[in-house]
Amino acid sequence: MRIAPDYSKEFEKLAEAYEKSGGDTSNLLDKRVASIIISGDKVIGLNNVDGVEIEAGKQELGVWAKIKISKGKKIPMPIHLCTGFLGKEGEQRVNFEFIVEEGATVNFISHCSFPWSTKLTHKMTAIVRIGKNATMTYADAHFHSEEGGVTVISDTHAIVEENGKYKNSFELTRTRVGKLVVKMDVDLKDGAIADLESKVRGRADDDISIKESLGLNGKEAHGIAKSTIVATEKTHARIVNEAFGNAPYSKGHIECTEITKGADVDVATLPVLKVTNDLSELTHEASIGRINSRQLDTMMAKGMTEEEATEFIIKGMLS
Repeated sequence: MRIAPDYSKEFEKLAEAYEKSGGDTSNLLDKRVASIIISGDKVIGLNNVDGVEIEAGKQELGVWAKIKISKGKKIPMPIHLCTGFLGKEGEQRVNFEFIVEEGATVNFISHCSFPWSTKLTHKMTAIVRIGKNATMTYADAHFHSEEGGVTVISDTHAIVEENGKYKNSFELTRTRVGKLVVKMDVDLKDGAIADLESKVRGRADDDISIKESLGLNGKEAHGIAKSTIVATEKTHARIVNEAFGNAPYSKGHIECTEITKGADVDVATLPVLKVTNDLSELTHEASIGRINSRQLDTMMAKGMTEEEATEFIIKGMLS
C-alpha cells in the first residue's frame, strides 16, 4: 500500500493508535495484504489483492466501504481494517458491506482506535452476505481513551447461505469502554454455522449494552452466541442473548458470563429462547457474580494477594 503524501503525517499518528490497539502496522503497508485505512471521514489507504475487491467513498461524517471476495477464492492472508479518529471531539460513521461469494474463504482483522478522544460518537453498521459453502471470520478489537467519553454503536446483520460459516468476535478489554451498544444478528440457512462472541471489561461508570441474536432458519443450522462481561466499580451492563429455532434439526446455544466486582455495579442478563419447530434444540447458560472462591483460593495458595488473583483470573477469562 502507498499512502498519499498529504496523509503521511496523519498515517503516522493513526499507526501509533493502531499499534496501541494491538495491531501490526507492517500489515497495513504490505502489498500482499488487502487492507483499508480510515481516519475520521477519510480513506487514507486502500490495497486490493487477487480475489479481493474493496471500494470506498466519503459519506456524511464518515465513509462507506464495500468489500467483495470472489467466488471460490481462498484469501491466504487476513484482510486488515484500520479505523481511527485522531481528534478529541466529533462523530464518525462507517458503513461496511461484506460479500463473500460462493465457496470463498476469508479472515478479517479489524482494529478501531480512539485513544485521544474525549467526546466521540462512532457509529458502525455492517451488512454481511456469506454465500453457499463460503467461510468468513471477523475479529474486531477496540481501543478507547481513558476519559470515558467515547460512545460506540455497532450494528451487524449477517445472512449465511447453505453450508456457509461465519464467526464474529468483538473485544474491548484494555481501556475504558465509555458507552457501548453492540448488536449482532445472523440469519442462518440450511446447514449454516455461526459463532458470535463478545468480551468486554467495564470500569468506572462505563455503560455496556450487548444483544446477540441467532436466527436458525434453515434445516440443520447451528449457532452459538457467547458473551463474557467483567463489570467493576459503577459499571452498568445489560446483555441479551437470543436464539430462534425455526427449522428442523437446528441447534442453538447461548451463554453469558458476567463477573462483578464493586458495590455499585448494575448488571443484568436475559437469555431468550424461542422454538417454532419442534425438531429444533436450544440451550442456554447464564451466570452473574464474583470470581469463583475456589479459583481465588487456589491462586492465593500460590502466594498471590486477592487482588492479584482476581486480576489473573479475569485476564484469563478475557484472553
